[in-house]
Amino acid sequence: MTLNLSVLTPNRIVWDSEVEEIMLSTNSGQIGILPNHTPIATAIDIGILRIRLNNQWLTMALMGGFARIGNNEITVLVNDAEKGSDIDPQEAQQTLEIAEANVKKAEGRRQKIEANLALRRARTRVEAINPIS
Repeated sequence: MTLNLSVLTPNRIVWDSEVEEIMLSTNSGQIGILPNHTPIATAIDIGILRIRLNNQWLTMALMGGFARIGNNEITVLVNDAEKGSDIDPQEAQQTLEIAEANVKKAEGRRQKIEANLALRRARTRVEAINPIS
C-alpha cells in the first residue's frame, strides 16, 4: 500500500507521486506518516521532509507551510521547497556561513529575527543534502 504525496509551492509542483512513507517536520515536532494514517491537518515548520520510496530515503528542504493528510493522500503546501538532490552543496554551505555571520552582526529585534530565520533556512538546506540510508 502506498501514499500519494503532492508538495506544492506558490510557483511550482515539487513532487507529485506515490511514496511508501514520509517523516514530516511540523510546528509541534516530527511525525511519521504511513498508509491509512489518521486524517490530520498540521502546520509545517522550516525543516526536512524525508520520503521513503523503493526502500530508499530521499530528502527535501521545506520552508514552512501546511499539510493535509487523509485517505492515503498527503498534500503539502509550502512557501518554498527543494529536493536535497537539487541543492548545490558548495552554494548551500556558503549561504550557511553568510547566515551565521549575519546572526552575529544583527542589531535590533527585527534584524535578529530575520537573521535567525535565514540561518534556519540555510541549515535546513545543508541538512537536506545528506539523505539518510
